[in-house]
Amino acid sequence: MQELVTVLSFPALLIWLLLPVALLVLAAFSGWTRNPQKLEHCWVLASRLFEGSMGATLLLAALLMAGTGVPELGRQFGLYPDGLAIWMALLVAFIGWVILRYARNYLRGDPARDRFLPWFLTTLASVLLLLFTDNLLVLAGAWVGISLALHHLLTLYSNRTEARLAALQKFLISRVGDLCVIGAVLLLYAHYGTFHLPEMLTAAGNQSETTALTAASVLFAIAAVLKCAQIPFHGWLLRVMEAPTPVSALLHAGVINLGGYLWLRLFPVFDGFTAGHLILLVVGGLTAVVAVLTMMSQASVKHALAWSTSAQMGFMLFEIGMGAYTLAFLHLVAHSLYKAHSFLASGRTVAVSSAIPLREEMSRARFAWAAAAGGLATLVLWSVPSLVNGNAVLGGVLVLAVFGAVAGIAAGTRPVVRIGLCALALAILPLYGALHWLVDPIVATPVGFVLPVSAQVTGIAMLLALALLSTLISFSACSGFSQVLRIHVSHGFYLMLPFDRLTVRLSHRIDGLKTTAHPSNRGAAVLGDKS
Repeated sequence: MQELVTVLSFPALLIWLLLPVALLVLAAFSGWTRNPQKLEHCWVLASRLFEGSMGATLLLAALLMAGTGVPELGRQFGLYPDGLAIWMALLVAFIGWVILRYARNYLRGDPARDRFLPWFLTTLASVLLLLFTDNLLVLAGAWVGISLALHHLLTLYSNRTEARLAALQKFLISRVGDLCVIGAVLLLYAHYGTFHLPEMLTAAGNQSETTALTAASVLFAIAAVLKCAQIPFHGWLLRVMEAPTPVSALLHAGVINLGGYLWLRLFPVFDGFTAGHLILLVVGGLTAVVAVLTMMSQASVKHALAWSTSAQMGFMLFEIGMGAYTLAFLHLVAHSLYKAHSFLASGRTVAVSSAIPLREEMSRARFAWAAAAGGLATLVLWSVPSLVNGNAVLGGVLVLAVFGAVAGIAAGTRPVVRIGLCALALAILPLYGALHWLVDPIVATPVGFVLPVSAQVTGIAMLLALALLSTLISFSACSGFSQVLRIHVSHGFYLMLPFDRLTVRLSHRIDGLKTTAHPSNRGAAVLGDKS
């Protein structure tokens, strides 16, 4: 039996090992050749590599579920093929494959097409390397490589002022994040005496908290906040709409999630609730509140999607901060798939929204339905607290999800249809319970994690603030306070202005960039790509 496992595992692990190398070689060749026919072959070959990656990953998943020694065999190659890596590898390969197929036709005839492919493949190769490795030095190098490759994708249209400014902002933020990750990895080495993650995880339960470990948690939290476009360093995420739609899809559906993945991979090396958790809880929660409210006030589909990404990343980091790692992982996967589709289908969304307004004033009846559904969800969670592991904050997130889903039902919907949609919204609760049961073995909360009372109070306060303010904006649009609030909310409470002003001045000094957009214009340019 062991020989059969080795025979099946070896080629799959070899594909994992060689796939990033093959993508980098293909990227170098596609950037070098000027032969149109050979470039088309590069597009096809890249698609085949992603298909091969998905096939090898599915084989490893089957062997892993069979209880074989795949993780131990993988570590001989410097790989870490556990459940989290398997899920993420499937997700990244699938999204990369979809975006590649979309971009092949979308960018046909565009001068940026030939430059897109090599940097796209370099970015995906770095992401896969980050997912596969069991060495934190390699992980840190891949983290830096992702940022540098993505910078070239963001500047495909370098003649656009907003695109260049967004790339500059992202470049500065990424370099700080890179330094944080490198510093945190070195601090973990100082604490554990190794760069290998399996050895760290083995020793994690036998060592006490130290200053090095606390500092590492803070640095990783800062890196995640910067990578996930959290307040007040979120303005670049709105400006990158100047990049082609495939780049936006790659960023919003893939790269921006890596801050959350970093913590899902490394949280077991920390001892319970750390200073880093507190940073994620506060910054992520604040970003979620502000970004959700701002998203509700946007008229542009793509700007609403950008604010939605910032909000969803805030929720994900908020969930990690309170130790809900399984929910955060489900959030990451769902957001990646949803946002990839949203951006690639944004043109169709614009066409539909021209016939159906994005916002319409909500009636008392719609509020009553939403409140009733939210109350019923609260009653269910009160009766079955095991659905959320007795976590009141997590329960509040699910209740808000049910309330928002029902509140979004269009006015004039027939009662029978409305009841069915309400039932679907309430189905979020058992669906989450089933998915939690399925995924929990992959990212289970470590024994002994206790969320401090102060953190619970902070989380509940943020959820209440979000519920109150969003209700005022949606259901009391005619009130004076709501109208004044909407004005400030539509600008994101101006929280991006200090960093905007700094980077605008810096951009003038670097290359004489003549910015036509004043930094007080929400930090979002008029869309110029083909979508």
